[in-house]
Amino acid sequence: MKAEIPMVDIVIPVYNEEAQLEQSVKTLYNYLQLQFPYTWRITIADNASQDQTWKIAQHLEQSYPGQVRALHLDQKGRGRALRYAWLSSDAQIVSYMDVDLSTDLNCLLPLIAPLASGHSQIAIGSRLARGAKVERQWKREVISRGYNLLIKLVFGPVFSDAQCGFKAVRRELLLQMLPEIENNEWFFDSEMLLLAEQNNIRIHEVAVDWVEDLDTRVNIKWTVTEDLKGLWRMRLKFWRGGGLLPLAKESIPSARQIQAA
Repeated sequence: MKAEIPMVDIVIPVYNEEAQLEQSVKTLYNYLQLQFPYTWRITIADNASQDQTWKIAQHLEQSYPGQVRALHLDQKGRGRALRYAWLSSDAQIVSYMDVDLSTDLNCLLPLIAPLASGHSQIAIGSRLARGAKVERQWKREVISRGYNLLIKLVFGPVFSDAQCGFKAVRRELLLQMLPEIENNEWFFDSEMLLLAEQNNIRIHEVAVDWVEDLDTRVNIKWTVTEDLKGLWRMRLKFWRGGGLLPLAKESIPSARQIQAA
């Protein structure tokens, strides 16, 4: 019997997450089974892990056939993992969340519903929107607020949080955007949102309950440097008239090309 095409594909990009991957997927699976009204699939995108993450991902795929999918990439880069997983998906709506489940799962339905109804084409979780409840170290709070303030000063967008690991997009829009998104690392999110703003695409924000993972793999100094480079590149791109959608479907790369890039 052919598996039903899911309406929503929830991607979890992972790198060396053997300690928490299995429990996080089981927690998400149980939530979706009991409380999520749309057809769904969980996709684990292993980002060239060097521990047992890939074996655990394969085990989960076998344990939940048709509802958990495992993908493996030979190169690191969160943006690369999302690009590959989203491009290979057949769902109407593709999304992602961090493996630590920092964002309360009760925020998932408010994230997806506006896309399912056609109200919006992109939805993002925001830790800086009114009503959000956030627990994290003051240093990361300052860096996050400073980064998002810089985006507002340079680009003047309406979204409040570019970096929260909790986003969803309608796939038909994504296929138009991917050829314009150059970054394969942490700036991937910001680039996608800035392109959406440049093209007057409606972005729905959800104020989230969010708790910081103190065991994060993110290198703050490196990420900040790369983000600043990315913002400068995008500013130049827009000044030169770039970043306009839609694009010809012939320019959309295949999943195999993304894997090899």
